[in-house]
Amino acid sequence: MCGITGWVSFDRDLTAESTTLDAMTETMSCRGPDDRGTWTGGPAGLGHRRLAIIDLPGGRQPMTVETPTGTVALVYSGETYNFTELRRELAGRGHRFTTASDTEVVLRGYLEWGEALAERLNGMYAFAIWDARHDKLVMIRDRMGIKPFYYYETPDGVLFGSEPKAILANPLARRRVTLDGLREVFAVVKTPGHAVWDGMREVEPGTVVTVDRSGLRRHVYWSLETRPHTDGRDASIAKVRELLDDIVRRQLVSDVPRCTLLSGGLDSSAMTALAARQLAEAGETVRSFAVDFVGQADNFVADELRGTPDTPYVHDVAKSAGTDHRDIVLDSHALADPDVRAKMIGARDIPMGFGDMDASLYLLFRAIREHSTVALSGESADEVFGGYLQFFDETARTADTFPWLVRFADHFGDDARILRPDLTAALDLPVYIKDSYATAVAGIRRLDGESDFEFRMRKICHLHLTRFVRVLLDRKDRASMAVGLEVRVPFCDHRLVEYVYNTPWALKSFDGREKSLLREATADVLPRSVYDRVKSPYPSTQDPKYAVALQGHVKDLLARPGHPVFDLVDRDRAVRAAGREAPQITQASRRDLERTLDLALWLDLYRPEIDLG
Repeated sequence: MCGITGWVSFDRDLTAESTTLDAMTETMSCRGPDDRGTWTGGPAGLGHRRLAIIDLPGGRQPMTVETPTGTVALVYSGETYNFTELRRELAGRGHRFTTASDTEVVLRGYLEWGEALAERLNGMYAFAIWDARHDKLVMIRDRMGIKPFYYYETPDGVLFGSEPKAILANPLARRRVTLDGLREVFAVVKTPGHAVWDGMREVEPGTVVTVDRSGLRRHVYWSLETRPHTDGRDASIAKVRELLDDIVRRQLVSDVPRCTLLSGGLDSSAMTALAARQLAEAGETVRSFAVDFVGQADNFVADELRGTPDTPYVHDVAKSAGTDHRDIVLDSHALADPDVRAKMIGARDIPMGFGDMDASLYLLFRAIREHSTVALSGESADEVFGGYLQFFDETARTADTFPWLVRFADHFGDDARILRPDLTAALDLPVYIKDSYATAVAGIRRLDGESDFEFRMRKICHLHLTRFVRVLLDRKDRASMAVGLEVRVPFCDHRLVEYVYNTPWALKSFDGREKSLLREATADVLPRSVYDRVKSPYPSTQDPKYAVALQGHVKDLLARPGHPVFDLVDRDRAVRAAGREAPQITQASRRDLERTLDLALWLDLYRPEIDLG
């Protein structure tokens, strides 16, 4: 994994800017606790913080190659899962390697194929190459957007980094957020390229961005395309299993301790069971970890989202697969801890979160990091195979908006309701969401002969794979890297995504249930209880003491009437939410408390210039 940053300034020599480059690099220390390095050469400066995973002594960065016409320097974050094959091919073309790292394979691959290297990579990655031969910077991000990557254009070049905080550490970057940035925070539509901070953008997934003296250019090397699916049910199930076996085998490669995240749902259980079977062939036992809450298994109350507690199913999988399992049990005090909230806001750089589900994820990862450095996750299987309730809810399926927003409104209400009425009016989120939805569905191609229903489901799948999944991938990356844990996401392998996306909905749900293809493809490794279990989202605490603790924190905030959060938040609504009796605290009012605290902490940590003009 790792954290990268850099600066290109065509009008100056950056060898004199080491202090600023060091400051940018140090913001990435959590992403790379094992090593640091910087490199400067004329108009370019690169910074790297390393989390050592493969070739521990040999993968130091920035990594450079001297050519007859100039230096080529690389800073790289992520993993390339097909680096062994690429290394063999490059060696056959005359390249000589001095390390066993995938980083050197990427660097040598660029020397051989240039920017076309991106099309050959299988993995999760964000990397930047300064090519002094042509005085240009090349920035490349993986197809699904698993690894974050941001840039900020300056009058004479560009700043970049794994996270906004690296860019904001440079005095050239203005800490400014406009109405448009706030719209992105509250709309939950994940506009491609949008970074919330004014003047900053994401390198979009599947994209190459180049910067030279003539300016900045973008090139899309991969996108989710519509293709005919000709395999029948049995062949499709077999193909999914073949892909999963190969993907898990590749993603288990590591020179440091690895584990799996296990929730007892179909996704993480299938991935854990496959990993356990493969490691058993080598005489190894997979470690697994699950999050739980004090008293939740014994006092669980079913609701619309979650019909069963996770723990019994987690234990069934651990026993069936023979994992070395550990439950990480959290209490409400830890979940409501302002320091934990601050860690997540600081990790994400924006006040956008999922309340106690963010806190528990961070605490889970922090506990795992004491035992393992790499974890495999079941993230994105719902988007790939069609697992969310909105895939089966007729109201959500037929609405001319993002389907998850329909479900969010039913369960949590409108997040923007905490804002002052004048700000709500200025944001005009319904129009922003409507325009964003129209843009998102405009380029989705319909197959010849595809029925209206199948095309509607294709659009819903496309929206989840190009918009919603990026919200969750960013959340998981930030929470894990905040503690120096690398989380891999096997279900985001682009080969699997492409194949399953193009299977018709009738095949994705052939038994009338969610994720039919995944369930049947892994049926032989699943305990029956998990095979039969209905989809249950990531767990949330049901302990009323959590909401009461939030109320106390909001009351403390209300005691500071001059706090800038009340330039954004409706004080009267905060007073009402903080004053409710415990039995009257709904999911929506709990969400009000969490969002208010998120905004207040973000303002304290980042001191942004909020421009509401």
